[in-house]
Amino acid sequence: MDSTKQETREKIRNLVREVLKSVPAESSPADHSPEHVVVNSIKAKTGREFDRDESSKNLITEDDLRGLESGSRLRIAQNAKFTPLAADIVAEKNIELIRKESRNVGLKVSTVAIGADHGGFPLKEQLKNYLGELGLSVRDFGTNSTDAVDYPDFAHAVAQAVSGKQADVGILIDGAGIGSAMAANKVPSVRAAACYSVSLARNSREHNGANVLTLGSGQNSFDEIKAIVDAFVSTEISEERHKKRVDKINSIDRTYRA
Repeated sequence: MDSTKQETREKIRNLVREVLKSVPAESSPADHSPEHVVVNSIKAKTGREFDRDESSKNLITEDDLRGLESGSRLRIAQNAKFTPLAADIVAEKNIELIRKESRNVGLKVSTVAIGADHGGFPLKEQLKNYLGELGLSVRDFGTNSTDAVDYPDFAHAVAQAVSGKQADVGILIDGAGIGSAMAANKVPSVRAAACYSVSLARNSREHNGANVLTLGSGQNSFDEIKAIVDAFVSTEISEERHKKRVDKINSIDRTYRA
C-alpha cells in the first residue's frame, strides 16, 4: 500500500514539474493578477530582499510557487506550512525561504477570540492574518461570509470564550462596534469596549480592564485598526486604584446576576 502511494505521489510530482516547465517565469503584460509579485530584472532583485511575497498565507501550495526560477527568494509568514508537493518544489528549485519576522508590540495576551457579522467579515479576515503576524493564537467564531447574519450571535460566542477563559481577550467587528459591545457585555465577567482610537483602546485596558475590543468596520481604516489592536493587546491594567474600580464593576455585575 505504501509503495502504491509513493508511486502515485511520484507521478503527481512529475506532472507538476512538466506543468512548471511550460509556464514562463515572467508574467505576460495581460496578467494583472495581484496574488503573485515576480521580480525578474537584476536591478529590481538587488534592491529587494525577496522575489515574491506570500507572507499573507498560512499554507503555501504548489500554485503559489508557479513561475519562480531556481534560487528565487520567497517571503513567507513566520508560521507558514507547505503542502508536500510545494515542499518538493522548494527543495528541487533550491528556493530560499525568508520568514517574515513577527512584530513585537510588547504583547500582554497570547490568545484572541475573534468574531464579526457580515459587515465585519472582510475586515475580520484581514485582521486574523495580522494577529498571526503578531504571534497571537487566534480562534475564529465566524461569520464565514458576507451573507446577512445577526451580530449578537457572534458577540455572544466570543464573549463566552473570554468569560470561560478559552481566550485571553476577544475582538468583535460589526458596522459600528456598538451593538456587539452591548451584546457581549451581557455575558458574566466580560467588559467590552467600543474603541475608535489608540488612546481609547489603551485607556479601556489600563483603566477599565476591558477584555473584549469591539470595532466598527465603517469607522476606521485598516491601518488605524491595526494601531488600535496593537494598543489593546499590549496594554494591561496595573495600578491598584484602577483594579479597585474594576472590582466595583464586577460587584455590580454579580448583584444583578444573583
